[in-house]
Amino acid sequence: QVQLVESGGGLVQPGGSLRLSCAASGSLVSLYTTGWYRQAPGKQRELVATITSGGSTNYADSVKGRFTISRDNAKNTVDLQMNSLKSDDTAVYYCTLRRPPGYWGQGTQVTVSS
Repeated sequence: QVQLVESGGGLVQPGGSLRLSCAASGSLVSLYTTGWYRQAPGKQRELVATITSGGSTNYADSVKGRFTISRDNAKNTVDLQMNSLKSDDTAVYYCTLRRPPGYWGQGTQVTVSS
C-alpha cells in the first residue's frame, strides 16, 4: 500500500519561503521519478518540479531559480524548497510518485499573501 502525505504548507508573505515535504510509505522514492504539482483555483493542475531516480531535476519555467526539489532517501521523503514566493504561487501542492499506476498525495495548501 503506497501512501504520500504532504506537509509544510501554510500562509506566507510575498518574498517569503516555505518548505514542503512529501512523506512516502509503501514505496521507496529513490526508485522512481517523483514530483510536485500544483493547482490554483480555476486552473488546471500543473507540473512544478520532478526528480528522477537518478537525481535529474526538472522545473516549470515559472519556478526556475526559486524552487528546489530534493530527495532524502534516509527519510524517504521528497521535498520542495520554495523561495521568493509570489502570489501566483498560491495553490494546493500535490506530491506524486510515478510508480504504476501512479500515486498522489492529498495536497497541502500554500497561500502567498500580505
